Amino acid sequence: MDLDQYIRFLMALVFVVALIMVVAWVMRRVGMAGGTVRGRARQRRLSVVEALPIDAKRRLVLVRRDDREHLILLSANGDLLVDSTPAGGFDSALAGAEAAPADAPRPAGSDPR
Repeated sequence: MDLDQYIRFLMALVFVVALIMVVAWVMRRVGMAGGTVRGRARQRRLSVVEALPIDAKRRLVLVRRDDREHLILLSANGDLLVDSTPAGGFDSALAGAEAAPADAPRPAGSDPR
């Protein structure tokens, strides 16, 4: 291979990488990227917090609406609401449990440390 072929190869590589970057930028601007929506996120009342694929046909989706979170099972046979809790869910429940008064009755056999 002579120098001319190396230069053409390098130019083609730079062109392909630039093309990939342009397509990724356009997809992000259109909203097709897998990330979060950044621009008007404060105005939105509905958001997908997390999605977990269970298998090829089922997926669990955690959706936040206003001050509530809904756990939904999506499948080819239909959708099912698994649970609905106030936003914050587990974290706010833990904070409430830690703020419980110290003189509250304890279960029998608990260690009072």
